[in-house]
Amino acid sequence: MSLKNIVIGIAIIILTIFVVVYGVGMFYQAPNYDDFCGEKSLGPINTEAECLAVEGKWSSYEEPSPQENIRGWCDIDYKCREEYNIVRERYSRNIFLIALPLGIILIITGVLVFGLEVVGAGLAGGGVGIILWGVGGYWQYGSDILKFSLSLIGLIIVIYLAYWFNKRR
Repeated sequence: MSLKNIVIGIAIIILTIFVVVYGVGMFYQAPNYDDFCGEKSLGPINTEAECLAVEGKWSSYEEPSPQENIRGWCDIDYKCREEYNIVRERYSRNIFLIALPLGIILIITGVLVFGLEVVGAGLAGGGVGIILWGVGGYWQYGSDILKFSLSLIGLIIVIYLAYWFNKRR
């Protein structure tokens, strides 16, 4: 493969990823932290009761406090951040469920449909990028067994595709 084709293949990979990421983003927008925990202009909160009144979470100092009359601090965004994290996890899972099959389809299309090697390789590479995008966003929420299972299944599919495609040639 010539250097020109390598550059074109890389361009196809990058543009495929951009098209899918921005295309999905047009129809399915990520949750915005400010929609859950907008600006709060509160005065100083020095007691647990004041903190609970604004739906915060009070944390007491274990060491002597920096100021004599303050016994802890208030995380005023605690409750709204928890709500945001729940919605963000659901969003990440849904992106994963969109990206995984779409990436697999792009890989299969790139390998099986396009006779021009640079286009096929570019689309297959874009499919890998899409899978990484979807998996990467949800990876922090997934269990170890889910991560292991998906990695194993993906490895088996890619090895099978490689053998099948090269046998066809």
